[in-house]
Amino acid sequence: MSNDAEACRVSGEAETRRMNVEQARAILLANDRGGYCVPTARLYPFQWNWDSAFVAMGWGTFDEARAWQEITSLLKGQWEDGLIPQIVFHAPSDDYFPGPDVWGVRRTPATSGITQPPVLATAVRHLWDTGRDRALAEANAASIYPALVRNHRWWQAARDPERRGLVATLHPWETGMDNSPAWDAALARVPMDTVTPIRRRDTAHVDAAMRPRGEEYQRFIHLVDVYRDAGWDPARMLAASPFRVADVATNAILLRAEQDLLAMAGRFGTDTERAEIEERVARLHTALERLWHDGLGLYASMDLMTHEIISVGTSGGFLPLFAGHARDRAATLAATLARWAARVSRVVPSTDPGFTGFEPKRYWRGPIWAVVNWMIADGFRATGDAATADRIRGDTVALIEAAGPSEYFDPVTGEGIGGADFSWTASIFLLWVR
Repeated sequence: MSNDAEACRVSGEAETRRMNVEQARAILLANDRGGYCVPTARLYPFQWNWDSAFVAMGWGTFDEARAWQEITSLLKGQWEDGLIPQIVFHAPSDDYFPGPDVWGVRRTPATSGITQPPVLATAVRHLWDTGRDRALAEANAASIYPALVRNHRWWQAARDPERRGLVATLHPWETGMDNSPAWDAALARVPMDTVTPIRRRDTAHVDAAMRPRGEEYQRFIHLVDVYRDAGWDPARMLAASPFRVADVATNAILLRAEQDLLAMAGRFGTDTERAEIEERVARLHTALERLWHDGLGLYASMDLMTHEIISVGTSGGFLPLFAGHARDRAATLAATLARWAARVSRVVPSTDPGFTGFEPKRYWRGPIWAVVNWMIADGFRATGDAATADRIRGDTVALIEAAGPSEYFDPVTGEGIGGADFSWTASIFLLWVR
């Protein structure tokens, strides 16, 4: 190739990349509902907890003030006990089920009664560390810090009251990985009868073959009925729950978030707060090692009803690296990922592609999710494994550039599937290529 031709190719690629960045920014602007982003129009018309943590970081690449507003909007839904709910219903919509009437939470704004993986402290620290407007970053981090302290205390009090180290999740929706095959056995113990009539809206917007199955939804709503009857009281929910797991992803994300909170406590907190965060970090580091599964070459979740490790490999099993844990297992985890990669065209599938329950197009049973890839790549890079981190980043960026910022991607064909113009996928693209 001549020098002129090579220069033309490089220039063309740079222009394509610039246009893709503009598209990603335009998606956030289009999904903005006045201080918070919906994940995508129609399919998810409210504000979701961990979505907004990633979205805030995406905003931070080009509009720092709007990034902080994303977080303060989410915190309008925080409960007095520290819970940050899974969903905040800022404005009415008939496009999603279950809506606020089903949850029955009497608050303004209305919210759901469960949570999601606690990425928020990590997002706040990221914005604080990378903010170009230092006064804005300092003021907002200082203002938000007490809410994060309350939330992390909630995780211990509500989901690990005996202080064993691992926090419990009481609904598959709390894991963020709703229909993962890791939950099949535990979810099978949940009855399918519901008090609430099921009026699914998701399959009107997305092919049902890409969504959780009907029987899973019946069990999901049964759990909502149980917890609503418990008055959303944490102790009563724990006692009544027929579904209780120590999700490896949630616990790893929490450990990372605790360390990020500890860094902020050094600037904004007290000696007492720093000591209690350090205690939780140490306890969770120790407990997380109980989730190692030699046969999978991966960390795995635990069924807290049976106290058995769940022998299903998921992308969440790589996330202890994101928490700065398991550095001595990094080579084994990289080998496991390489084994998965040999079966697909792009990484990281949400379920081991060698598992019999792997479905490359069905939600969390196989597809690639950009936000999980961002966390996994961050973990490998921190261990010094730049090659694995670069493979994950490269695959993710290539998927988004080829198929657009879809909700998730088929790891075999590379097809973008689920909802289109997805806020957190656009945000990951901005974080990686801005």
